[in-house]
Amino acid sequence: MPQKPKTNGKRDRAPRIRVPNNERAIFVVEESKFLGVIQRLSLTGGSAVLAKGPIARGAMGELILNTVFGKVNAQIEFLHTGADGVPLAQAFRFLAMDDTSTKRFNAAARQMQEQGFSDVPQKVAAIQASEGLNLLLQSVRRLAATMNPGSSGSKR
Repeated sequence: MPQKPKTNGKRDRAPRIRVPNNERAIFVVEESKFLGVIQRLSLTGGSAVLAKGPIARGAMGELILNTVFGKVNAQIEFLHTGADGVPLAQAFRFLAMDDTSTKRFNAAARQMQEQGFSDVPQKVAAIQASEGLNLLLQSVRRLAATMNPGSSGSKR
């Protein structure tokens, strides 16, 4: 009988990116425009502190965000407030984005990750450091074995 894959009950989340410099975006809901300060972004959504205050959960809107790669337009759905532990921050998820906006957004997200604003690089860096230490330890053991060929490599 095949075994079920082990899961911890949690969905894998897209990496979160802390957005630097109090980046502002324009939000449009029912033809009303207002500013928001982006707190976090991921490939699936994000959170922002909205100048208008909270928007009803489930409300649809548009996000207009200027990046160094150009303007990004996305259709979004507003989610819960209190996102990322910030009482005034409201989460949103991306519903649709045209190809040009997708390319621009992905490039901007990749750049912010490379600059260390993502929650992933720290984990990746720790794994890479651990792998590097393991390789160094293996090299030292091989070197020690060649310098002392009679040794079985056991510890004393």
